[in-house]
Amino acid sequence: MPTQALVDMCFSGNFTLEEMLKKLAGKGGLVSHLGTNDARKVEKMIEEGDEHAKLIYEAMAYQIAKTIGEMATVLKGKVDAIILTGGLAYSKMLTEWVKERVSFIAPVKIYPGENEMEALALGALRVLRGEEKAKTYE
Repeated sequence: MPTQALVDMCFSGNFTLEEMLKKLAGKGGLVSHLGTNDARKVEKMIEEGDEHAKLIYEAMAYQIAKTIGEMATVLKGKVDAIILTGGLAYSKMLTEWVKERVSFIAPVKIYPGENEMEALALGALRVLRGEEKAKTYE
């Protein structure tokens, strides 16, 4: 969302703090544009010829790819792999659109599922047990 539009909404008097927070997390993104955050429903809409749904979903892939590109510059191009994970990684349509834009940076690996918190917890546990050293990223 453009910053000025967000500021205008915040100070319009039309929304409470709670409503604005919901717009940013939970009611934004796909939900605000298409009424769902279910990628399967979005893909069905696209398959049925909904051009607006396709535009929004492609824009989402574009934004994901832009963020990956931004991170690649921070790493000075030294990227071993790009990992796409989470629930949306089940979407072949979305992941292919992202891969088209970023595969020149590094190989793209897709691990669908929402295992991020488990992976983080297991990583921290390995550090606490002394099995692995904590990494510092600067």
